[in-house]
Amino acid sequence: MAEKKILKSKYSGEIELNGIKISCAVLEDGTRVLVNRSLANALGIKGGGAYWKKKKEEGTLLPEYLSAKYLEPYISDELRGIISKPIPYINSANNNSEGVPATLLADICDVYVKAAQGGAFADNQEVPQNAYKILLGFSKVGIVALVDEATGYQYDREKDELQKILKAYIAEDLLPWQKRFPDIYYKELFRLNGWDFTVNGIKKRPGVIGKWTNSIIYEELPNGVLDKLKEVTPKSELGNRTERYHQYLTLDVGEPNLEKQINKVITLFQVSDNMKQFWDNFKKMKMRQIGQMELPFDFDENGHTKD
Repeated sequence: MAEKKILKSKYSGEIELNGIKISCAVLEDGTRVLVNRSLANALGIKGGGAYWKKKKEEGTLLPEYLSAKYLEPYISDELRGIISKPIPYINSANNNSEGVPATLLADICDVYVKAAQGGAFADNQEVPQNAYKILLGFSKVGIVALVDEATGYQYDREKDELQKILKAYIAEDLLPWQKRFPDIYYKELFRLNGWDFTVNGIKKRPGVIGKWTNSIIYEELPNGVLDKLKEVTPKSELGNRTERYHQYLTLDVGEPNLEKQINKVITLFQVSDNMKQFWDNFKKMKMRQIGQMELPFDFDENGHTKD
């Protein structure tokens, strides 16, 4: 059987829960892990030479923070099965490291809370108190979001989510250009409306994002740009495009026009305090080109777009 590939850390960071910090990482396959050594430190477990000697000799052992005999009655078979097989990976410093699935944090802390309730820590309350503090700082669902935020992975998730959504609302022949939009375009768009720039926030606003992008970007490109792209992009005998439009966004056709319009709109975003003000500014710009233009949306007292 082929040896399983050791994954690399793609994102790394540190979560903080009620003042207790734990190092974490997101691996190449999207697995969120907590660094074993850091988790032991967070709980207040002091590493011992005897543990590491035994681990080296015997191989598979529970992590040091769950290796004490007095904790055994409180560790479920399910948790034991997973925790005894730590996830090896290459960290951002290109060193070998080990972690556990981040979603196990609540179960690990629960072991200490139950052990304390059973009298196992009569003389030392520091460790169960740390476990309780950590438990108060998150839920099983919340730990994933915390890791994503701490490592920066959430921003890639947001970009991926945006691309999925925009596919459904922007004409297919325009999609190849969509990847050229910088993050600031979307962040400013959400800021102007007082919306959270998160995956959940993005999911709530799919249609209007696509509609606005069509209105303020694609429809503002110079006459003939889209026609030229359609003309030079080959088709199969069935009439399907055999290559993508972006392959023909040459320096003299698509790229400068698209980039110019995106930058123009971003500038208007940045000098506006809300979406109503942006549309007012956009209208002024349009009036210089084509005359009067009606605002296509209604706004609340804060200048945000009404749902």
